[in-house]
Amino acid sequence: MHSPEVQRSYAGLAEAYSFRIDPCPPHDPPKKGIVESGVKYVKKSFVPLREFRDLADANRQLREWIMQQAGVRDHGTTHEQPLTRFAIERPLLTRLPDVPPVLAVWSEVKVHTDGHVVYKKALYSVPFTLVGKQLWLKVTDTIVQAFHRHELVATHPRLRKPGDRHTVRDHQPPEAQAWLEHDPQWCLSRAKEIGRACHAVILAMFNNTVLENLRGAQGIVRLREKVGDQRLNAACERALAFSSP
Repeated sequence: MHSPEVQRSYAGLAEAYSFRIDPCPPHDPPKKGIVESGVKYVKKSFVPLREFRDLADANRQLREWIMQQAGVRDHGTTHEQPLTRFAIERPLLTRLPDVPPVLAVWSEVKVHTDGHVVYKKALYSVPFTLVGKQLWLKVTDTIVQAFHRHELVATHPRLRKPGDRHTVRDHQPPEAQAWLEHDPQWCLSRAKEIGRACHAVILAMFNNTVLENLRGAQGIVRLREKVGDQRLNAACERALAFSSP
């Protein structure tokens, strides 16, 4: 038995415009919907040998062609004039919405170990408990929403620049949230405790853009808990030697 799976973006379009999707079985050309032949008819009968100045001119020519030729021909399937059939069915059609619906693109993503997902090279946070899970993103021109098993778990403004990151603090584990409370002066103070090289690295980072580099500085200082002050300061000396803090 054929059990169709509808692409999510198209399903959203159908819901917004109140029409039913009637899918055809895959990999079986003879069972393709005959309605598709209308596209072929337009391409062969209307488009060739025509020139269009702009969209308005194309629409004007298309309307004339429908009213004078395509709409009054004997249709090969119904054996009726399409305009006659349309006049019968028109009262049953649903009006288009006054405001066009906001359509979305759906994308399946995996949550990275840092608690973020990636769409178009921009990063968005989700609750840290979902690390390693597969999520679905619903993306519009202005908003990115993350869903896990049909449950909305995160909403973000749409980012356009590759590498940009939007992080909700509550999405991070408690220990990470505590570290985010540490300001630049705290980082400089702790770096000075670790060693002169570490302090120089953090100072160099803050000489550029403090806010953008604050998280990186917090991460460096936090490494003292894992590797100890001596090894961390030695690594900073090496970074300074290569001028790459």
